[in-house]
Amino acid sequence: MVGVAFKKNITPVYFETRWGLHTFFVRKPIDVVICDDNFIVRKIMRNLKPWKVLFWDPRYKKVLELPLNYKKYSKVKIGDRIQF
Repeated sequence: MVGVAFKKNITPVYFETRWGLHTFFVRKPIDVVICDDNFIVRKIMRNLKPWKVLFWDPRYKKVLELPLNYKKYSKVKIGDRIQF
């Protein structure tokens, strides 16, 4: 899964993985939202810089990579249910 890697203009990307993610080849910091199967937010990483690795509890597999401070999700917090 490539996600937002190699992209000049970052747009929201949804995918599923239990193994974590990296920001190798991502040009700018991003926000990452990790959800459970019911789309309840379980982890948020804001301002994840390029060339970093992020791991989380493998029970959660729904991942949303977002442009930094993406307005629609900027106030999301752990425990919120999201829709997209």
